[in-house]
Amino acid sequence: MPRSVPPLALPRWVDPEAVFTSLWSDAPAAFWLDGGVDADRGWSWMGAGRPEHVADPLDLAAARVGGGAFHGGWVGWIPYDGDAAWLRVDAALAFDHGARQVWAVGTDAAALADLAERALRAGPATPAPPAEPRGVASGRHAPDEYAGLIAACREHIREGDAYQLCLTTRFTVPGRFFALDVFRRLRRTSSSHHGGFVRIGDTALVSASPERFLEVRDGTVHTHPIKGTRPRAVDPVADAALAEELRTDAKEQAENVMIVDLMRNDLSRVCAPSSIGVDRLLDVETYPHVHQLVSEVSGRLIPGTTLGMLRDATFPAGSMTGAPKASAMTILERLEGAPRGIYSGTFGWIGDDGSADLAMVIRSIVVEADAASVGAGGGITWRSVAASEVAEVGIKARAPLAALGAEVPPGW
Repeated sequence: MPRSVPPLALPRWVDPEAVFTSLWSDAPAAFWLDGGVDADRGWSWMGAGRPEHVADPLDLAAARVGGGAFHGGWVGWIPYDGDAAWLRVDAALAFDHGARQVWAVGTDAAALADLAERALRAGPATPAPPAEPRGVASGRHAPDEYAGLIAACREHIREGDAYQLCLTTRFTVPGRFFALDVFRRLRRTSSSHHGGFVRIGDTALVSASPERFLEVRDGTVHTHPIKGTRPRAVDPVADAALAEELRTDAKEQAENVMIVDLMRNDLSRVCAPSSIGVDRLLDVETYPHVHQLVSEVSGRLIPGTTLGMLRDATFPAGSMTGAPKASAMTILERLEGAPRGIYSGTFGWIGDDGSADLAMVIRSIVVEADAASVGAGGGITWRSVAASEVAEVGIKARAPLAALGAEVPPGW
């Protein structure tokens, strides 16, 4: 496995958007893992790679003590149901937003020097063009059909088949799109700490994900499940009231705690039992369009654990299945009636040193050759109210569809 060379510090800060649009705007295999517009902490990574078809990087990389930030490895996605796609990355730019420092990182010193020089020559980014109006998106389900599926979920819960089900649907917009412009529009309206743009051939993932699925560093793993959503309000007093309503809502609390318990169970398969803990419980995080209820679970990995073993223990994420996981997935496959694809999966980077940072594919757009799609859904419990759950889907899908120039169908 390639070894990273010492990182090369650039002499000054450069704007991530300007660099990416200058260097990789049309690259067929490129990525931009985005820490957010005007971020003052966290990291962004960007670069180009080559499609990796030979081996699964999750089975090659051992999650061993010592891993940290990305210094070369793989970037890509794992669909909820489908084949993973990865880029092998030997040179990338790393943006430390807190320190306002840019580094060229990777496994080839000459390539890092060339990349740093090219980044420093990048001119300012021109604004992304406005979206071409595309009308109303087509929905996999009409609102009343989705409400019927909610009723079916509640019946399964009443029968004891599950105690939470993450029911989803999809909205599709036909036509051709320049995916990078779609991402630039989305990040301006829906900035997030784990957004991203990954293009591999004819498919591009455009994401404003607020949910970190797995972070592996120094022999530990952290997962950050999100369950519970409220819309933002323009009025600050009303907005604060919505956040407090989310924080104290018994149904939302129960939904979140169920997934925390599921993730604790998943991590117990690959972590030392006494090391698994809940680092945060029921925190409200605020984003441009929504308030979210977020928790964090962590554990110390058993020596010898590979990232493939960790994936097998935890994927798909409980926040996108419900619980118990196996029963929930079987029920949802039947109710939803079609594959989810990349939506509900995970994307991000895997380092040669066994570290990783993977986000959930939510608040995202999958852009293909002749159409783009947006998945959305929510966790259903016995106390779910159909009208509220339908409205939540609309709240989640509205911003990604707007970046495409499309609208949510009436009733959502």
